[in-house]
Amino acid sequence: MKSIKILFAHSGGRQDGAGQGSSELVRYLKNELGNEFEIFYPIIDAPEAPTYQMWKNIFTKEFKKANQPTILIGHSLGASMLLKFISEEKPNVLISALYLVATPLWGKNGWDVDEFVLKDKFENELKQVNKIFLYHCKDDTIVPFKHLNFYKKTLPDATVRVLNGTDHAFANGLPELVDDIKINLGV
Repeated sequence: MKSIKILFAHSGGRQDGAGQGSSELVRYLKNELGNEFEIFYPIIDAPEAPTYQMWKNIFTKEFKKANQPTILIGHSLGASMLLKFISEEKPNVLISALYLVATPLWGKNGWDVDEFVLKDKFENELKQVNKIFLYHCKDDTIVPFKHLNFYKKTLPDATVRVLNGTDHAFANGLPELVDDIKINLGV
């Protein structure tokens, strides 16, 4: 049986060991999703000093290899960079589902890093995305919950999972994400 491929865009910071960045969440997903899924987890050149260009380079390379339809998961910074890339570069790839975990907002109502800011009306450029899922803890210790409110309002057709707790890294897992992936794919 052919495996289902998922592209995972990691958070900011180191990604090379236990407790680093998105590494534990990816390990959890690989374990819970099993052999039916193959998760690609490319690391940008300098995860501790990220630029949008680094993300753009890696996404451009990975999208050229992508099966269609494509499944994407973004965690924290990686989630916001996926949104920026898809809406600005408009890759010619059908995206069956986009799962965004603890997504930060950049700009006047969020964090101040100009190169990460989404363009006005970015949501109108997501036509190739069939389904969007948003996950965020009410008391996330890194990305404030109000960032989710922006995405809920801007992406009204998205499925929103408001989670209890303070988790941001989801080192112990995110069962809701696993369930949504399996249900969405009929696995």
